[in-house]
Amino acid sequence: MLRRYRFDPSHVIPPTKIEIRPDMTYEEEPIKILDREMKQLRNKSIALVKVLWKKHGVEEATWEPEEAMREQYPNIFTGKIFEGENL
Repeated sequence: MLRRYRFDPSHVIPPTKIEIRPDMTYEEEPIKILDREMKQLRNKSIALVKVLWKKHGVEEATWEPEEAMREQYPNIFTGKIFEGENL
């Protein structure tokens, strides 16, 4: 049987502040590269990297084109990313 919920102030999660641009977008910041793979299309191969974003968990990591990530965020490609491999 279900019970009525009793309000408890400790259950309230405070919202985080996000700077929103005039076009209603905001900047995400990558933390690190989790994985790398090559996507084979008909005529070419595309290098993809799995990116862990700030304020998101590993389950919400996304696959992004490596070339675009290198242009936008060169700082995450500076050091040793994978064990025994430098990109």
